[in-house]
Amino acid sequence: MLRLVMPQALTVVVDIVAWGAFHAATGYAAHRLSDAQLDRDRWGLRPRAFEDRGRCYRRWLRIHRWKDRLPEAGALFEGGISKRQLPARDVDGLRTFVRETRRAELGHWWALWCGPLFVLWNPPVAAGLLIAYGVLANLPFILIQRYNRFRTQPLVERLGRREAGL
Repeated sequence: MLRLVMPQALTVVVDIVAWGAFHAATGYAAHRLSDAQLDRDRWGLRPRAFEDRGRCYRRWLRIHRWKDRLPEAGALFEGGISKRQLPARDVDGLRTFVRETRRAELGHWWALWCGPLFVLWNPPVAAGLLIAYGVLANLPFILIQRYNRFRTQPLVERLGRREAGL
């Protein structure tokens, strides 16, 4: 395979800048998605049977104990919404929160998928380490978004039925 060869110091700088650019670009791309594009769990975001509506994250990973210690950048771009707190405690606020978990999850998936690009200018071991970094840097955030969404969706459904008078 053809690989761009650079001095080692330059390669390290390019790697750092590349991860920063990938995270910024994918975060901005997710920020630009319309609300309609995030109105439901499409194929990649759908719950899987093993997740047991998010219970696996609490039971196996104890996610509720560490999730609040990680940074949250939902409000980084103008008009963005932080997921540290619910936008509102009514059904519309909860729907907004669920939509924003989808947005954040997609942004992290897209950043993670940029990892294989590092094979274009890094030797195999370095590329493998950079891809592993991408997984380790994004996977916890993906899991947190899924956990929060799966916990919130049943509440949205219950409140929505209550508002509809059912």
